[in-house]
Parts: sequence; C-alpha cells; structure tokens
Amino acid sequence: MSRIVAGAAGGMPLTSVPGDGTRPTTDRVKEALFSRLESMNMLSDVRVLDLYAGSGSLGVESASRGAKSVELVEFNEKAAAVCQRNAEMVNKVVGGKVVSVQRSRVESFLARVAEAGVDQWDLVFMDPPYPLTEVELSLVLELIGPRLSPYGVVVVERSARTPEPAWPASLQLFADKKYGETRLWFAEPAGD
Repeated sequence: MSRIVAGAAGGMPLTSVPGDGTRPTTDRVKEALFSRLESMNMLSDVRVLDLYAGSGSLGVESASRGAKSVELVEFNEKAAAVCQRNAEMVNKVVGGKVVSVQRSRVESFLARVAEAGVDQWDLVFMDPPYPLTEVELSLVLELIGPRLSPYGVVVVERSARTPEPAWPASLQLFADKKYGETRLWFAEPAGD
C-alpha cells in the first residue's frame, strides 16, 4: 500500500487505483525524488502540477510537504475518483483546499490553461502511461515549457528502458537518475 512519506500527512495511507492500468511510484523512488526536491528548496510554497496523476501520490506528497497549490490532472474516471479521495484526505490534514483535481486529458487541460493565460507552475510531475509515445510526450513538454516559472522544475518518470525525452527548446535537462526499472529526468527552463 502506498503512503504519504513525510510532512503534515506523513504516514497516512493513500487509496490506490484498482486494476493494473496505473503503476504507482514506489515509496523508494518517491523518497529519493522528494529528498532531492527538498534539497533544491522546491517544495515549500510552490505551485505544483501533477500530470497523468494516477492516484495523485506525487501531488498530495507535495501538498503534505508545504506546496501552496497542487493540481492533479487525470483522465481515467476511476483514477480521477481516487485522486479526489486522496486530495480530500490531504486537504483535511493541511486545513485548506490546497489540492484540486481536474478530470481531463493532459493535452486538453494544457491547451485550456494556455488559452486562459493561467499563472505558471514551479514544479511539474509527469508520470505518463507506458503506451504514451515519445512524440506525444514531447508535444506535452512543449505545452509545459511556457507555463513553467523561471526557476521551475519538470520531473518526468518513465521506464528505465525508454529513451530520454526529446526536450523542446524551452526546456533543458539538468539531471537524471535510475532506480531499478524507473528513471527520473529533471529539466528546467532553458537559458537564453
């Protein structure tokens, strides 16, 4: 069973998505990821976007650790319902509506955000389903680039067997790390 690792809701169990349509981030990978983000001062008072959220595990972990706002974007109906349950649990613990859930395709959500001129995010998690092609992934990264704050970070989680994402001109890789069958890539806004 997955849980929140640390922060205000640390130790609380998370509801999991039934079936095998999602693959939750393991606690080991989550602990390593959040340790790194904490050392970069990327958790306190930041705006977080969790795309292909699954159970919302990464987003609600961010809220537990002090994020200002978290948006979970998930299209699958069962997964979005699980996101909602996990969001409500964390919101109750932190004492406010920090986490919200958007049931939408990622591309549609990002297109609406761009059209509305919504503020930028400081931290973006992307843990897309394995069937998502590299071309589809690069198109989503292109949509994220302009919406990332100047000091923001994008974290892409994929199978260790997949190639490095094709970064758009607006983003540049600054680190990657392999954890067993999982690889994390970290990107930031590209310098001029």
